Parts: sequence; structure tokens; C-alpha cells
Amino acid sequence: MSHKLELISFKLCPFVQRAVIVLKQKQVDFDITYIDLNNPPEWFKEISPLGQVPVLKVGDDVLFESSVIQEYVDEITPPSLQPSDPLLKAKNRAWISFGSDILFAMHALITTKDEAVLEEKQALIQQKLGQLEAQHSGGSYFNGEEFNMIDAAYAPMLMRLCFVKNLTGLDLLENCPKLSRWSEVLLAMPCVQQSVVEDLMLMYKGMIKKMDGLLAASLG
Repeated sequence: MSHKLELISFKLCPFVQRAVIVLKQKQVDFDITYIDLNNPPEWFKEISPLGQVPVLKVGDDVLFESSVIQEYVDEITPPSLQPSDPLLKAKNRAWISFGSDILFAMHALITTKDEAVLEEKQALIQQKLGQLEAQHSGGSYFNGEEFNMIDAAYAPMLMRLCFVKNLTGLDLLENCPKLSRWSEVLLAMPCVQQSVVEDLMLMYKGMIKKMDGLLAASLG
């Protein structure tokens, strides 16, 4: 690589964590810069097309969208974390996109002040997790016994499901034994543990408390 990569994010962002996991797994030297999304610096507004994180700076160029960043990092640091079979690779991409919907539903779950919305989002998340459970190989990783891009993509979501369980007692994986095992395997990996700031769970707890939704009452 001719340029040292720089990721721009904020500390609670699950999407940048996907790219960080890939970078850590491949032992790539990179910088990460955290900003306050509520008060972003002018330079960030100038380089981010959508005003969102993550953004990856590659020299004078900028990439956005977490899945694009994740794939770019993988392509420039062989060997690839993608499956060699094109059909499996394409299916994995589709299920990675599916996982983003779960993350958005989780945000609604922990912030809503409406009981009906809480029940709706919980049911939606558990339905989607059930669909994912049916697709999982049952092995250590999604596709079997080899760590792939899809595992890096889902680790942030699984980490936050673990936070919700530990902080509020709500176990959204209670009916998903394969996903529960997958979560244990991924969250024990150094590349996942090192992909977030220290005390992220405390920060996550603080966010739930600040949002003052219904789940905030369940905080330990």
C-alpha cells in the first residue's frame, strides 16, 4: 500500500467496526480518528459525501459506506477473506446487507419510548435472527470452520446483542443456539476485542440511559 489508511468514525459506530476487524485480522497498520457526530469538524463535512461515518481516507481519496470500505480493505490485503465460490460470496453479501437492517432495528429498540414500538422491534429482530439462524452452518463461523468477511460484518451486531443482554437482561438470542455459539467464538477473537475502544459497554449503557427509552428502566 502506498498510503497509510485512515478511518474516520465515532466510538459507538458498529459499521466502522466491521472494517477495523478486517484490518486487525490482517494486521494492517492504519490510523483511526474519532469525531463527535453531533458537532463534526469542518474538514469532515468537506470530505464525507453523506455526512456520515465511516469514511476511509486513502491518500487524497475518500471511500464511504461500510461494506464498500470493508471489501476494499480486503482486496488490497490478500489473501481475501471472501469465500472462493462466487455463489457463496454473493449470498454472503446479501446476508451482510440483511444484518444492517437488524442493527437499525436494534437502535430503534433501545431508544423508543413507545411500548408498541418496543414490542414490534423486538419481534422483528427475533424474526430476522431466526432467519439468520436457519442460514448459519452450525460451525464455528457462518460458512463453516473458516473466518470470512461475513463473520467480520456480524461481530459488531453480536457484540451489541451481548451488551443488551448484560445491561438489560433481554436475551434476543435465546432461541438461536447456533448464533449464540457463533457470538461466543467471534467475541473471543483478538481482532474483534481490539476493534473497539475500551469501556465500550459502559458507553453503550450511557447511550441507552441518555436516550431514556423504555429499555433504560431495565439498566442494571
